[in-house]
Amino acid sequence: MLREAQPLTTGYPGGRRGPGLRQVLGPCLLSLAVLAAVSALALASGRYNVSLAHVAQILASRIVPFGSNLPAAEENVVLLVRLPRILLALLVGGGLAIGGAALQAVFRNPLVSPEVIGVSSGASFGGALALLLGLGPIALVGGSFGFGLLALAIVFLITSGRGGAHILMVVLGGIVTASFFSALVALVTYLADPFTTLPAIVFWLLGSVSTATWAKVVVAFIPIAAGGVVLLALRWRINVLSLGDDDTTALGLRPRLLRWTVLSAVALMVAGAVAVSGVISWVGLVIPHLARMWVGPDHRVLLPVSFLLGGAYLIAIDTIARTATAGEIPLGVLTALIGAPVFFVLLRRNRERIWDGA
Repeated sequence: MLREAQPLTTGYPGGRRGPGLRQVLGPCLLSLAVLAAVSALALASGRYNVSLAHVAQILASRIVPFGSNLPAAEENVVLLVRLPRILLALLVGGGLAIGGAALQAVFRNPLVSPEVIGVSSGASFGGALALLLGLGPIALVGGSFGFGLLALAIVFLITSGRGGAHILMVVLGGIVTASFFSALVALVTYLADPFTTLPAIVFWLLGSVSTATWAKVVVAFIPIAAGGVVLLALRWRINVLSLGDDDTTALGLRPRLLRWTVLSAVALMVAGAVAVSGVISWVGLVIPHLARMWVGPDHRVLLPVSFLLGGAYLIAIDTIARTATAGEIPLGVLTALIGAPVFFVLLRRNRERIWDGA
């Protein structure tokens, strides 16, 4: 029988001491190094190859002006095409990963993600509706945020109660909510003009950062950075919240207000990600698990590491998507093809934490 997962934290007031500064900075710096290496390879890779030395020279020339004899084509490819695309993938992947880690703590359940609880489906409907009505990017983000928050509120109402958010109730509530908003998305695509609006909606829903521009980077940065700052500021309180409402109240915090603050921040981040890239699944589920296996369950370390690893992961996936074939593979397809087997392996290795009698 399914049972509720154990709390995801081990350090809290009155309990074992949390990690010191060195234990926090070490994994973060290593994750940052991985992100930098993946980004450098992504800048150099593509149908128009640019050497790593030239990539470093092009980037350095924008920081410390000096004369450069490099071809203009290489500078345009690196600065105008690949760099905004990499930054957009970093924001989307990092936002989905840190949001997934926070949701797993709020629901005290390692199987929760923005996709499982219906946030992505709600945000997809809001964005698709904005595209159907011909509204601008601000309305696209606002519609995604509003309906993503509505989907999250519906799931929370379904799973709330004296018994807590049981894993089965979370999954069932997410399925119901996601199915409802998926039906609304299907209705929007049915009503869309097949020659103008429909292709834009379908392409957006498949998930991609191929249309990345500096303007889209700014559009994504504002909500994702705002939500990320809130989550990082509350990282100690998220530790406490994952212990349960009774312990949270005993430690002088208000669990309901704290929970809704975290959920609103996650919804804002997911809305920003969906608005600029469409639906990219599995990142918010798999990456927090991998990060937790490495750094442990303390969210003071887990949240920043999840953001950095999530960004590096999506940059690597996007590089594969644009170099593996003549045409670009949608990101949502690749993340599902890779994420589902990886998560299956994680479940097999940790099934005793989820299943009784395993």
